[in-house]
Amino acid sequence: MSAAAEVARRFDHVDVLIVGAGISGIDLAYHLKKKQPGRTFVIVDGRDAIGGTWDLFRYPGIRSDADMQSFGLGFKAWTKDNAIADAHEILDYLHEAVTENGLDQHLRLGHKVLRADFSSAETRWTVTLERTSDGEQFDVTCGVLFSAAGYYDYAGGYTPRFEGREDFRGPVVHPQQWPEDLDYTGKKVVVIGSGATAVTLLPSMAERAGHVTMLQRSPSYVLPVPRRDPIANTLRRLLPDATAYRISRRLNTRRQGLILALSQRYPRQMRRLIRKLNARALPEGYAVDTHFNPRYNPWDQRLCVVPDADMFKAISSGAASVVTDHVVRFTEHGILLRSGAELEADVIVTATGLNMLPFGGMALHVDGEAVALNDHFIYKSMMVSGVPNFAFALGYTTNAWTLKVDLVVDHLCRLLAHMDRHGYATVTPVADDPSLTGRPFLDMDTAYINRAMHLFPQQGSHGPWTVSQDYALDRARLGGPVEDPALHFTAAAVDARPAPREAAA
Repeated sequence: MSAAAEVARRFDHVDVLIVGAGISGIDLAYHLKKKQPGRTFVIVDGRDAIGGTWDLFRYPGIRSDADMQSFGLGFKAWTKDNAIADAHEILDYLHEAVTENGLDQHLRLGHKVLRADFSSAETRWTVTLERTSDGEQFDVTCGVLFSAAGYYDYAGGYTPRFEGREDFRGPVVHPQQWPEDLDYTGKKVVVIGSGATAVTLLPSMAERAGHVTMLQRSPSYVLPVPRRDPIANTLRRLLPDATAYRISRRLNTRRQGLILALSQRYPRQMRRLIRKLNARALPEGYAVDTHFNPRYNPWDQRLCVVPDADMFKAISSGAASVVTDHVVRFTEHGILLRSGAELEADVIVTATGLNMLPFGGMALHVDGEAVALNDHFIYKSMMVSGVPNFAFALGYTTNAWTLKVDLVVDHLCRLLAHMDRHGYATVTPVADDPSLTGRPFLDMDTAYINRAMHLFPQQGSHGPWTVSQDYALDRARLGGPVEDPALHFTAAAVDARPAPREAAA
């Protein structure tokens, strides 16, 4: 029986257990199948569908906030016309990637990871899963544990306490728990927030609502971009899909890197450029400096993109508006503002952010000791100091998520091959440099990040312990040799895997 068929038949032990069936988990699964064909693996996910974020969120207009030429999977060309893609297009693309590469037989959906315990004596993880269909819990083992669960809490988003919320007569909705039966046709909608979700909701809801108001405490940078990439689409007409995708991916990655570099080096000039683009897209005399002129510099926080200037078109048409003010309290018919004005509303949407959660919330233990993540350092943006045979993928905040994931999963496959060649059973990053100091894993002044960084491992002050947002730097770091003085290996004395038995799942 082949390794793949054996994994399909049973699920008591695998070489690699991937937690999360979103874009990161699919990416690693493909790499393992192509580069480690003899290695068994399974993807588990607490949800009953693949796609992660793109299946979870159902709010109107949900779409990518990066072009699909750079956000797409490195191994599968994006062949649709839209570069800024809707969620259903992305889900179709991920389903195609799974089916075309035979990854569906490795999926175990509806299985939530509760905890994971590593035994140095047995050189393996014991992972406790809960089957969501019936609540049954059982253990499986694996040699390597990989978190592809991202860093958002799927259980719920963040909503601050608003005084008087119980007085408001209409529905109050968070985008992460969007009701399927919410009818806002012809109604007055207030969207609280100014981030990527809010600027997506405003134009989409404005198509049906009576009026949509985006209420923000302070402005964000909003950049209009073409929904369709003319260069990528022209290349697809002239070249094979894979070739066109490879070229456009490289071009768009370099373009994004250039925008980031210019924003950091010439913030005043980039601020003026973005303001000019905003003013051009809005009606003459619009209060651009009130509603679209942030206090911070470009890319100090994530920059929001709006395809084909849809947000600005909704504002220009009168279907939507932006109010910059502070919430005092909810009222029976809307929201009272610090300025004394009251915004009337039939529906209030709290696009106030997300909660962050490391590694899907699974509790890690090593030899019986709980891992206090914030006391540990991140190694090469993919491993945690003192935790053997554990890796993870968390993408960029200033570039397309998947670009970093591609680098991480390729490096992990080469690390596994290195361990095979040398007969190693475990690999552990060890942060024993006395000069190493820590700082937050994500160093970006954004509210949802600041609320949660105490839950995550830290990045270090230098060496492989820093977390880079620079794709070129990461290509050099993660594309280089896997051997490193910071990695400690142990040899495999015997095959620690249990004898095959029928699966509990």
